[in-house]
Amino acid sequence: MPRKPAKMYRRLERVYTRKEYMGGIPGSRVIHYDMGDLKADFPVSVSLVAKEGCQIRHTALEAARVTANRYLSNELGKVNYHLKLRVYPHQVLRENKQATGAGADRVSEGMRRAFGKAVGTAARVQKGQKVFTVSGAPQNFFKIKEAMRKASHKLPTPCTIVIDKGDELVKF
Repeated sequence: MPRKPAKMYRRLERVYTRKEYMGGIPGSRVIHYDMGDLKADFPVSVSLVAKEGCQIRHTALEAARVTANRYLSNELGKVNYHLKLRVYPHQVLRENKQATGAGADRVSEGMRRAFGKAVGTAARVQKGQKVFTVSGAPQNFFKIKEAMRKASHKLPTPCTIVIDKGDELVKF
């Protein structure tokens, strides 16, 4: 059965997070939360900030992480940056499976406020919250900014790129 559109889960609704009481929740697709050189202290730090509050599915977070990490590792090498994913997909998403085919309208009757089955997880992001942060050298600023731009296209909310640290070191 195909996945439902992401617009169904975009709104911030009641929190549904107690995984110890639920069975059959699919695991998160997000593999790593820190990439690159984890020990170095870089002088420039850039963040991707959400402009609106929403829920971001774990698949979208993983797609954005892979895009940014691949671009940075190809352009800068594996030790010249630190990429950090700052949100965790803890909100459990539910979906009421709909019957299709002949007689489906009869089967679906009485399913008005159905509870649904767990189909995935999402991160709840508030307006102005940081989703990704990348640290690096000042000479790599524009490549870091490009990686954040590419990652923002994978997310369901409009994002802005903010310089957290080292704006005096960056030459525009």
